[in-house]
Amino acid sequence: MLARRSQLDLTGVASSGGIYAPTLRYYRGRFLLVTTHVGGGGSFLVTASRPEGPWSDPVWIDDGGFDPSLFFDHGRVYYARDGKGADFDHPVIEQAELDLGRGRLKGSMQVIWRGTGGVWPEGAHLHALHGRIYLLAAEGGTAYGHCEVAARADSPFGPFEPCPHNPVLSHRQRRRHPIQATGHADLVALEDGSVWAVFLGIRPRTGRHHHLGRETFLAPVHFSDDGWPVIGDAGQVELEMAAPQLPPHLFAPVPARDDFDGLALDPIWVHVRNPPNSAVRLGERAGHLRLWGQPASLDEVGPVAFVARRQQDFVMCCKTWLDFSPQQPGEEAGLSVRAREDFHLDLAVRLGQAGREVVAVRRIGGVSRVLGRAPIPTGPVELSVRAEGDRYQLLAGTGRARVLLGRVPTRALSAETIARRGPMHFCGVVLGMYATGRGRPCTVPADFDWFEYRPTVMG
Repeated sequence: MLARRSQLDLTGVASSGGIYAPTLRYYRGRFLLVTTHVGGGGSFLVTASRPEGPWSDPVWIDDGGFDPSLFFDHGRVYYARDGKGADFDHPVIEQAELDLGRGRLKGSMQVIWRGTGGVWPEGAHLHALHGRIYLLAAEGGTAYGHCEVAARADSPFGPFEPCPHNPVLSHRQRRRHPIQATGHADLVALEDGSVWAVFLGIRPRTGRHHHLGRETFLAPVHFSDDGWPVIGDAGQVELEMAAPQLPPHLFAPVPARDDFDGLALDPIWVHVRNPPNSAVRLGERAGHLRLWGQPASLDEVGPVAFVARRQQDFVMCCKTWLDFSPQQPGEEAGLSVRAREDFHLDLAVRLGQAGREVVAVRRIGGVSRVLGRAPIPTGPVELSVRAEGDRYQLLAGTGRARVLLGRVPTRALSAETIARRGPMHFCGVVLGMYATGRGRPCTVPADFDWFEYRPTVMG
């Protein structure tokens, strides 16, 4: 969707910057996505005739606030977003009419919602339902106090009447529940008349630590006798719950193994910022993903050669087959479990004092420590990471046997651990392949024959 540098230039943008809270809408035959590039210019709009694209270059709307949304009512288009409130913890929801064709606001932003008194009213969306205009917004911050509140009005500019049953979604009082921090909801009305809420939440482990990041949840919505939305079961949800039957989706399952035989990477793969065009290559060596290590490493805010996918399961195994023969000190390639520049675990193939070796490195809070190392002969090596619920195991080997080089608790990469060392962390762990020259370009490529990700069952 945002795949070109002309759409999204992330040069110099550190982790937890970049894209915030995109809103996707369909209007008069076009798909529209509006979002904010935090640290990169404000809020913008891109459009496409099909969801798979191609998507347009950005039309920049404004540089104030974040979490933008679009609302369509009687041929008019409204643009809402967070704006500066009386203090840092209490932003307001502002709105203006938008000239969609020109990407320009018609007049100044007006305050339409100040929240119900909780901190950080944000992520507002407007919907026309049952003859009224409903506003949904998150409050309470995006951690364990997160919740969703509702209001309604007869006009897009209000005044909005708060729901007497607020919050309409919250797990703040369910401290032991497997789903926490519910909020940032949006509504979808289907052709059969059913209404669904799509919202964010987290699944903590080991004493309210979460490392998978914010995940997307789905719950049915019904309306009370007095016309207010009720999400899930009286504002609470479960990992599995009875709901109306939805039509089957059309997405093909993602294979457990990618053999890199195609001409382009599957959309499941992600990068950190914009990789240089020469850094990630398919087809340069048949059946391999080739990475050319850049001067920047995973420790830095720079253009890195890194291709990853998100960890989606507490218990899983990922592995890759790497052919890499470093020629200079500093050249390395391998498999990384990455949360941020200063929080990641690496299985690195590099030159040691006695020749080529594989090293397990733990980098927590910006401090790197070697957990284990083993010499390896010439030729390819298999690198693997096993997640066993509350810990990672880092293994490597060239034959049938695999050597365990280190264990690290998953909470070391949790958002709560990271938040104690700096800005809030949003996105969770990714697992992927990397190469770096640590200060200069690599003189040789790193060739990955395949990458495999499988959920597993603990024995």
